Amino acid sequence: MGYFDAASAAPLHPIARQALQASLDEGWADPARLYREGRRARVLLDAAREAAAEAVGCRPDELAFTSSGTRAVHSGIAGALAGRRRVGRHLIVSAVEHSSVLHSAELLEASGGAVTQVPVDRAGRVKPSAYGEALRADTALACLQSANHEVGTEQPVAEVAEVCRAAGVPLLVDAAQSLGWGPVDGDWSLLTASAHKWGGPSGVGLLVVRKGVRFAPQGPADERESGRAAGFENIPAIVAAAASLRAVRAEAAAEAVRLRELTERIRARVPQLVPDVEVVGDPVRRLPGVVTFSCLYVDGEALLHELDREGFSVSSGSSCTSSTLTPSHVLRAMGVLSEGNVRVSLPAGVTEEDVERFLTVLPGAVATVREKLGAPGSEAVVREADALVVDSLGKRCPIPVIELAKVIGDVPVGGLVRVLSDDEAARLDIPAWCEMRGQEYVGEEPADKGTAYLIRRVS
Repeated sequence: MGYFDAASAAPLHPIARQALQASLDEGWADPARLYREGRRARVLLDAAREAAAEAVGCRPDELAFTSSGTRAVHSGIAGALAGRRRVGRHLIVSAVEHSSVLHSAELLEASGGAVTQVPVDRAGRVKPSAYGEALRADTALACLQSANHEVGTEQPVAEVAEVCRAAGVPLLVDAAQSLGWGPVDGDWSLLTASAHKWGGPSGVGLLVVRKGVRFAPQGPADERESGRAAGFENIPAIVAAAASLRAVRAEAAAEAVRLRELTERIRARVPQLVPDVEVVGDPVRRLPGVVTFSCLYVDGEALLHELDREGFSVSSGSSCTSSTLTPSHVLRAMGVLSEGNVRVSLPAGVTEEDVERFLTVLPGAVATVREKLGAPGSEAVVREADALVVDSLGKRCPIPVIELAKVIGDVPVGGLVRVLSDDEAARLDIPAWCEMRGQEYVGEEPADKGTAYLIRRVS
């Protein structure tokens, strides 16, 4: 198996497939009806809700099924903000939240609300005290993911929940990445998740709203799912989602130990096998199957294609794989290298042989991409009185860093190189290159076009 992108979507669990097929014959009717077929569908829906609530650690009547995890986030944030509109319209989020949370925050700002983004450290983790400092008298809601979707870093949810609870502010936890591994600790108020992250079918999300939390569902009124998720329930998919959640939880403890060993192997050996690599994310407090690293002098999209040709499916937060030409907001918030970024997220059942084959293939794939990018032309370099100037305007990652690396030896120790670039990724990647190569990053300054990044050679 070469599918290493389980953090995007886990393969359908065998139990999910069995439950889905079985419930297609019994769960097609309207569960709101009192006739025989409706009662059968209601029994399946109620049983699925009880199983999911047990896995979450909440009451069944606190849990609603939605059409996706994104819909759960949007509905949860909108409902919580509306329920506390008399308090104010201030929302707190971390800088590394999933885009569904950040898009909800943008919508609030566009309508006149206020949003505070809590920063993270270089490992991608927030400080609970930072949430306390962000709280205001008009704070209606705070949001924090349980674990990051790009680098796997686990967040201190219980500590943040305690800070928010003391201030009387509800905390919404996006548990999409972690719920398959265990319940979320802490006195949180709302929780969202998505079935396709743990091996359930796509199109099923969870929205949990604790009793006592002020919540006002938005949109036209609907009698289904406590008014929190409009529309006819997809009962076969819901049954499969709940059954697979119970199944993966039963396997979680043993599988976590196995996957941690495999990801530790990747974290340790990739820097040994591939030069100029930065492994990112918290080295200890992270999801069992996720490891992320970035490679200097590599186009992220080209590397993904090269690995795909070798039979491996991975994802990337590199700006080179994005139509916006900007680095992942997660990597940017962490301040780590973004170019040549690779996220490996191992699915349940992956073998040691699969991982070893990936480690065998990776060095050649990186070398192939670096070779294809080649050396910069001599016309890109000019000399000024005080510095060597590399003109990388109009060139995208990782070309500005490659051209910097090629010329740093042409200046004396203590000399300066000025790199001109209009690629946003350079703001992350040039300082990261300096740290990795033992050179001094002096800073940036405005240029006629783009930005000038100054680097002093120290070795």
